[in-house]
Formats: sequence, C-alpha cells, structure tokens
Amino acid sequence: MTAQLRFAPALGEWVAQHLAQGQPPAALVDAMRERQVAPAAAQAIVGAFVRARERGLPLPVDTVALGTRLAEGPVVETNDRRIRVAMRADAPVLAVLQDVLDATECDELIALARPRLTPSTLVDPMTGRDVASGLRGSLGMFFRPAETPLIARLDRRLAELMGLPVSHGEGLQLLHYPAGAGSAPHFDFLQPSNEANRASIARSGQRISTLVCYLNEVAAGGETDFPQRGWQVTPQRGQAVYFEYDGLDERSLHASRPVLAGEKWVATKWMRERPFVSL
Repeated sequence: MTAQLRFAPALGEWVAQHLAQGQPPAALVDAMRERQVAPAAAQAIVGAFVRARERGLPLPVDTVALGTRLAEGPVVETNDRRIRVAMRADAPVLAVLQDVLDATECDELIALARPRLTPSTLVDPMTGRDVASGLRGSLGMFFRPAETPLIARLDRRLAELMGLPVSHGEGLQLLHYPAGAGSAPHFDFLQPSNEANRASIARSGQRISTLVCYLNEVAAGGETDFPQRGWQVTPQRGQAVYFEYDGLDERSLHASRPVLAGEKWVATKWMRERPFVSL
C-alpha cells in the first residue's frame, strides 16, 4: 500500500516549468521548503517530475506516490530543528533519530500528561474496541491536535520529519511505563478484521508510519524491540525511532521490553494515508 500525496496543480505547473528551464531539482526542493512544504513531500513531488521527464511519461497533475517518507541524508531539516539520523535500515524502513526533542520539551510533555494518565488499552483486532490488556502495564493519554502551543509546534515538527502534512497525524499519545511494565509484540497498522477498524480506514486511510520519541533516560530495560529484524533500540531522552509499514508489513512487529529499573516515558505519533478524521 503506497501513500498518495496530493498537491495543487499550480505547484505542479511551477515544478514542470522550472525543470524545463534547466533549474536543478535540489534548488526547487529548497524553494518549496522555504514555502513551508515538508522536506520529504518536496522531494517526493520534484522527484516524481524528474522521473517522469527522464522516462518520457506523463507528468503528475495533482498526486504523487510516496515511498520512503523520511528524507535522505545524515540530517533531516524541519522548520525549527536539525535532526540527526543515527541509523537507517530497510525492509521495513526504520531509523534512529537524535535531537528530535530537547530536554525542556520532554519535561513539559511529561508534566502535561501526568494528571491525565489512565490505564493503557490495546485495539482488539476482532472487535476494533479499545480493551484493557494484561500484556501492557503502561498508563497513557492522548493530546488533541494543536491542543497547546507546545503540542502545535511538535505536531508540525514531527509531521515534517515524517514527510507528511500535519493533517495526516493522529493526536500525540503519551505513555508511561513504571518498573516492570512493557508491551507484547504488536502491529501499529489497523487490521481490517472488524467494522470499527474498517470505518476508521475508510475515514482516514490506513496507518503507514510511527515515530516513538523517548522523553527520559531509562535506568535499565525498556528497549523498543523489533523481533523479526533483530533490532533493539535503547531509550535515550530526546531520541526517537521511526518506522514505516506500507502494505501492512508484518516485519514492523515491535514491542516494549519490560522496564527493569526506573521508568519510561514516550510520545508516539502515528501517520495516516489521508487527513485524520476522528469520531
């Protein structure tokens, strides 16, 4: 399943005109970023026009397909931060990112979330309902999109990092894992095995990528485990792990290993194929 990115036909005409005039593709990407287009989206649009010209195919009109949405290179630029890429992997796309959040932002998120925490739930794949699960010992809550100036700033930054419009993001989720807590292996994409999930997919499209941001240093344990890839990501404050699962890629199976000492706080952003519409 490939996500589709829509853009104004006038933007496509602008890209086509400047490429025909010999403008370097990188210069067009930079110009679009200056106009607040997410870096990965700008690269996807310009890249689609370049490939069409090279292959003698019709130029895109108002839609391009998105493959990997995380920008290439050792640094991803957003409107307010330079985020370093510590590690990348393919099949599925996975990256460890540094400097996603600063210490103050981490502390502020924890303080905002703490009084609103409730026992975490999992989506029952048979019914689509949120149910309490003994496999997950965490507490959690959701922020509404742009609920506060801090959340609005982070919604924009994380969307740019993930290469999709802010509107495609679900509300930021905060999770707290006390000592001994973890989560069983699970997928983040919605399994279309029940009416509730099918309705959500019909409204907003499938989930296609996840960003898990670590908000504190964990004394021991709490790694994000990808058992089918053999990867374990150690939580470090301000760092994040990003992964994609187009086509319901089951290699994106992941879990939170139990916290052995201390506690673990994370903020999670999920992206959809289309603008997110909640009930």
